Amino acid sequence: MKHIKLTLRAYLVTGILIWLPLAVTLWVLDMIVGTLDQTLLLLPDAWRPYSLFGFDIPGLGVVLSVLVLLGTGMVAANVLGQRLFDYWDALMSRIPVVKSIYSSVKQVSDTLFSDTGQSFKKPLLVQFPHQGLWTVAFQTGSLPDSVNQSLADLGDEYIGVYVPTIPNPTSGYFVMVAKKETRELGMTVDEALKYAISMGMVAPGAPQPAGKKRQAPGANPTSTL
Repeated sequence: MKHIKLTLRAYLVTGILIWLPLAVTLWVLDMIVGTLDQTLLLLPDAWRPYSLFGFDIPGLGVVLSVLVLLGTGMVAANVLGQRLFDYWDALMSRIPVVKSIYSSVKQVSDTLFSDTGQSFKKPLLVQFPHQGLWTVAFQTGSLPDSVNQSLADLGDEYIGVYVPTIPNPTSGYFVMVAKKETRELGMTVDEALKYAISMGMVAPGAPQPAGKKRQAPGANPTSTL
């Protein structure tokens, strides 16, 4: 009886391991598509799919969002469009409260997505939150001269790094550490980010043995026919 319970438990765990990644992937995609579908609410009632065809079209909001982004980029690529967006930036910069949020987000997005932006330079290992504990971090842009002058009396070269929180890497800590107290990782930024988000369970560059197959629960690896 005990052997049967262990076998059933092994089958259950195997089933979870197979279906969980797929279920989470579908859930995330459904959430993204559902969120973007809300952009259809910006259309007049007469233009919405339900009014035109009598039923909703899932995913149409994704297409609409992509078209809006492409159209915005095409307009901003010419001189007239650039002037319009400069006027828009100037207008947003005059609105109290809104200007502080808008300008901060714009600066971050311009830095991250611009081809000439500094974004994340490279992944590092730093001691955080105190000496003796190491975590994955990412070197950001150069420190401003005012900060470098304030740290000059310490005698070391300091760099700015971003330490992401796990499992949500969009929040984290910006700290300034001595460059000599960091260790470079032999990974790309994407590999290091994936390694951190997975809490160390997805190691980049780990080779899979050739021909290795998923073993059925309860099977004896040493048994032969």
